[in-house]
Amino acid sequence: MNRQTTIITPQEVERQREFCQKIHERNAARPTPPLAFVDTYGCQQNEADSERLRGYLREMGYEFTDSEAQADLILINTCAIREHAEMRVLGNVGALVHTKRAKPGQLICVCGCMAQEPHRAQKIKESYRQVDLVFGPHALWRFPELLHRLVTRRGRIFDITDEPGSIAEGIPVARQDRVKAWVSIMYGCNNFCTYCIVPYVRGRERSRRPEVILEEIRGLAEEGYKDITLLGQNVNSYGKDLEEPMDFADLLKAAAEIPGDFLLRFMTSHPKDASQKLFDTMASSPKIAPCFHLPFQAGSDRVLKAMNRVYDRSGYLDKVRRLREAIPDVVITSDVIVGFPGERAEDFEQTMTLLDEVRFDALFTFIYSPRVGTPAAKMEDPVSKEEKAAWFQRLVERQDQISEEKHAAYIGRTVRCLVDGADDKGLTARTPGNRLVRLTGDESLIGQFVNVKITGANKWSLTGEPAE
Repeated sequence: MNRQTTIITPQEVERQREFCQKIHERNAARPTPPLAFVDTYGCQQNEADSERLRGYLREMGYEFTDSEAQADLILINTCAIREHAEMRVLGNVGALVHTKRAKPGQLICVCGCMAQEPHRAQKIKESYRQVDLVFGPHALWRFPELLHRLVTRRGRIFDITDEPGSIAEGIPVARQDRVKAWVSIMYGCNNFCTYCIVPYVRGRERSRRPEVILEEIRGLAEEGYKDITLLGQNVNSYGKDLEEPMDFADLLKAAAEIPGDFLLRFMTSHPKDASQKLFDTMASSPKIAPCFHLPFQAGSDRVLKAMNRVYDRSGYLDKVRRLREAIPDVVITSDVIVGFPGERAEDFEQTMTLLDEVRFDALFTFIYSPRVGTPAAKMEDPVSKEEKAAWFQRLVERQDQISEEKHAAYIGRTVRCLVDGADDKGLTARTPGNRLVRLTGDESLIGQFVNVKITGANKWSLTGEPAE
């Protein structure tokens, strides 16, 4: 793996905008604007990447559609975190053979983390002949150049070389939401947890300059965005690679000082870097949402060591204690992996006891999925799938019970919530702690902070009505 970080110059980014213009000229000659369909899998970082890809496509003269059959260009931004996600992508890519047969000029592009895995890229090359362009996260900033080469020279293109991790500023952004916004503050990861493919497909940690990040947040606040999430594979380690180091707590404090009525969130955090300074910074500003996603992954020290998580159970519990002392009403969510290679029944029981001790507001639970190229994929794994599934079910049922109890405590309270959308069940909103609230009211409330009286709850969400 190449560990060098490259700063893409403004001139290089401008060159990509020139390719956008060339494609725009080609598209302008068509009788109607071409349509692009962008399909995103996985994490919020992928969502943020897709916003930049859409920004490029918009500059190229594309309009957008939700129909694969109507699209002149299909762009699939993939996830590699679990096998299930990859199988879904491959299944959907396979089905596109029918849309391309009906529309022979259709261009199909696959990008993102899965595309960066050599064995997956080879699989696409050999078995999915309908795919025209494949590129990984390192090449995202060069998408216009790759697409221009595709449309002018023909022939399939695969660009998944192990390039240095890069930072490119000035890429256009086409945001899908008018209430919530993602802001990437850093890319890559240095942790190398033994089960995780992220450092191999996204590269080493590299931080954007604080002044650029703060200017982006300032612009979003001025545009009226109300919920701004700072993104990184490990936001807590932000700034360690900058010439003039600035830690994440200082960046968060500076962001909270920007004028405007908005909430700041962030994800994801690694427990080893979650500091008292960060907890105190969160407590100091009403603009910083009182919620913290703090993955623990396993309750057993033996399993945590095998995962290379670089903390132990007692250290994790101490962080949770200090976080709650600083912010008594904080909402804590987490990730846990069930059935890691070599995990025993007694190890899993320690995960269950940690669950009862912390009482998370919500939990994202996964059965271990081997990732080719990671150390854990080579570890002995004697526990049967059936036993892992039984463990998983116990974990989910216990967390559902805790979540329902936590949510029931909201009933009768009035909470300031951000109304962020609507669906067939009515308006949706979020508490400062990011709990989903379903409420009555007119759609004119979308994008506003509203005091909501909580009238009901279940394990998944709250219900309420605007307070008098």
